[in-house]
Amino acid sequence: MRATVCFCHGRESGPWGTKIRRLARVAEQYGCRVISTDDRDTQDPEERVGRLLDLAAGLAGPLVLVGSSMGGYVAAAAAARLQPLGLFLLAPAVGLPGYAVSAPAPQACRLTIVHGWDDEIVPPANVQQFAAAHRAVLHLLPDGHLLHDQLDRIERLFSDFLGDCLHKARPAVPPRGLVAAF
Repeated sequence: MRATVCFCHGRESGPWGTKIRRLARVAEQYGCRVISTDDRDTQDPEERVGRLLDLAAGLAGPLVLVGSSMGGYVAAAAAARLQPLGLFLLAPAVGLPGYAVSAPAPQACRLTIVHGWDDEIVPPANVQQFAAAHRAVLHLLPDGHLLHDQLDRIERLFSDFLGDCLHKARPAVPPRGLVAAF
């Protein structure tokens, strides 16, 4: 059965931001169905978690969640109930005030976190502690919260992660100019 990769965007971004577009292309190369939540109308993380749980209830097949910043918190919190095949978090908003659960307890077969050493929003120490508590694979990169300087590397990390989740080899990637943009 075809896997679904569901993206959860950050507090001030949108469903098809730069990182999501790049990673969605990777997921499509693996033959996955790609969806991205649109939560621009609320900054309430718990409302976003509820929406993701409702959305996931209508999905069939294996699920992989990808979340960035607040979307990382949302994906991790929802993973406690959804138990996805994989959970890939980018600069997840963990250990911050204003969230019902400062450190969600995700349940996923595979958990990988990518974070910037120079993140000015979520301190790397918060993410290191969260990763250690859940024995996650953690990649700390020389970048800030948006992780835009490391997009090529994040794309490769996600491809390897998704291949592990799906037990598939990395697909051949066409030259950049031949990939259709969203």
